[in-house]
Amino acid sequence: MKHTEIDNLPGGVLAVHKCAGMTSHDVVNRVRRLYGTKRVGHAGTLDPMATGVLVVLVGRAAKACEYISSDRKAYRAVLKLGIVTDTEDITGEVLRECAEIPSAERVIEACRSFVGQIKQIPPMYSALKVNGQKLYDLARQGVTVEREARNITVYSLSCEATERADEFILDVECSGGTYIRTLCADIGAALGCGGVMAALERREACGIGICECATLDELEAMNEEERQARLLPVERLFSELDAVRLPAFFEKLFRDGCPIYQKKIRTAFEVGARVRVCDGNGNFFALGEVVEREEGSAVKSVKIFELK
Repeated sequence: MKHTEIDNLPGGVLAVHKCAGMTSHDVVNRVRRLYGTKRVGHAGTLDPMATGVLVVLVGRAAKACEYISSDRKAYRAVLKLGIVTDTEDITGEVLRECAEIPSAERVIEACRSFVGQIKQIPPMYSALKVNGQKLYDLARQGVTVEREARNITVYSLSCEATERADEFILDVECSGGTYIRTLCADIGAALGCGGVMAALERREACGIGICECATLDELEAMNEEERQARLLPVERLFSELDAVRLPAFFEKLFRDGCPIYQKKIRTAFEVGARVRVCDGNGNFFALGEVVEREEGSAVKSVKIFELK
């Protein structure tokens, strides 16, 4: 099948179980070949050493990234104490070591103090940009710049001891933009012995769990029909939003760019709310937002994902 033919397909959301050693861009490139389209993106970068859920957006879904409503993510990480590195993970250059490892009780107690809304300084080895330059490019040149602390939320953080006195398993639910490497380093700093991230698996992102993912090798072993069946509907990215059903008359107006007054469709969402817009049968086709107009509040189109 020609690329142009596949590009005409609506596409969808592909849940990939990324393996260690690959960049997120490596995954995107392989998915482009598998699905025969250049229109592929992803929602939330994973470091090369990390494994787990990488949400890949194929076809028309590629433009959904900036509109995703849920930024909640879940991770399983290994915290290694007694070491500090320049990258805040086990792959970096060792800057300091400490032989005195706190008790498991102290470590578990320290982890509890990181639950809630906290401030976190992004690491130098990250893709954030300062004056147009990515931090990791500056870090590789030996340049360190000031980074502003950002508010993040750690919804839950459990800590489990392992057979090794210096290693602990962390299960973390957090807001988007949280660096688990930095969380490990901050816990180590709070304990006075230092700490790094020794392993990381993302277990959930965008409401998609690791049990729904397929590896790239598994996808390559499938035929085209099976691979297409792995694409989840774009609506999954907006599952936390309320749905608005539009009868055929209002659906046509909405698709033509007309805001639909809430009083006409008997809804009462707050101004500024995002909603899933569905046809009369409940089939999702667009993302909408409630705005204030002269004659009252109305639902306007933000992005249409399913064309007619």
